[in-house]
Amino acid sequence: MSTPEIGIAIVAPGGYAPDEAALARAIARLQAQGASVHNYYDPAHKFQRFGGTEAGRLAQLDAAARDPDVQVVLALRGSYGISRILPEIDFDAMADSGKLFVGYSDFTAFHMGMMAKTGRASFAGPMICDDFLRDEPEQFTLDQLWSCLAGPTHTVTGVANGNPQVDVRGTLWGGNLAMLVHLLGTPYFPEIDGGILFLEDVNEHPYRVERMLLQLLHAGVIGRQQAVLLGDFSGYKLGPTENGYDFDTMLAYVRERLPVPVLTGLEFGHIRRRVTLPFGGHAYLRSNQTGFSLQIDDYPTLVRAAR
Repeated sequence: MSTPEIGIAIVAPGGYAPDEAALARAIARLQAQGASVHNYYDPAHKFQRFGGTEAGRLAQLDAAARDPDVQVVLALRGSYGISRILPEIDFDAMADSGKLFVGYSDFTAFHMGMMAKTGRASFAGPMICDDFLRDEPEQFTLDQLWSCLAGPTHTVTGVANGNPQVDVRGTLWGGNLAMLVHLLGTPYFPEIDGGILFLEDVNEHPYRVERMLLQLLHAGVIGRQQAVLLGDFSGYKLGPTENGYDFDTMLAYVRERLPVPVLTGLEFGHIRRRVTLPFGGHAYLRSNQTGFSLQIDDYPTLVRAAR
């Protein structure tokens, strides 16, 4: 699937691009596929580990939201940084702009704030780094993005052994587990009842994943959901003292203690092959022992954003 003829803004509310030459190639690739690219990130203005000062990163978001020729706002990179500027983001302006905001990892904080403050959906999907600047991009990941943004429905399937049987409907929300837990008790944590919560993380040992899931449980979040859908949790190394405590052992433990079904097999996380998920869309989740089907509708699309 080729890139639609749309205006794409690049913003860096978190980290900066480590490889400026690769960024230029990514922009050229998007332009070659028919996209009009509006790059609001300037490598010369990167600051410490961030894509600019706090004021500079906010200005990028504001400029992209105001640009009448932009339909999609793509985050440059995750890393860290949105937490610093959450109180200053004008989420009403972001929502009123009608733009489709896309990113994952650290960008989860933006999704959470947007939903908490405005109820507006956004998209857990690819970013410029590294999805668009690789020498050989993962076509499945890019196709997922354009298919999802085009709407009006989006279907994701997953294969996994041992999933419980589920047949539920609810608001789809979630993202990076550490970012969700980090926002507990803040004004940027949306109150979602009867939802379908998707989660992923990287470089987090199974005991830390368990601890964060238990924190969401003890805070009353998980008990209000219909199901929890786990994506990729990789990048950690087990130590010699684990004594059999691996991810599967942790999963069995939390499945016994969480009051809602916990499913696996979601192709989402810090991996090359990744689905796009409308954060705030209405989802229908069905599963059995071998896998699941997730159908999402009632979310903003390119057609509706252009009206």
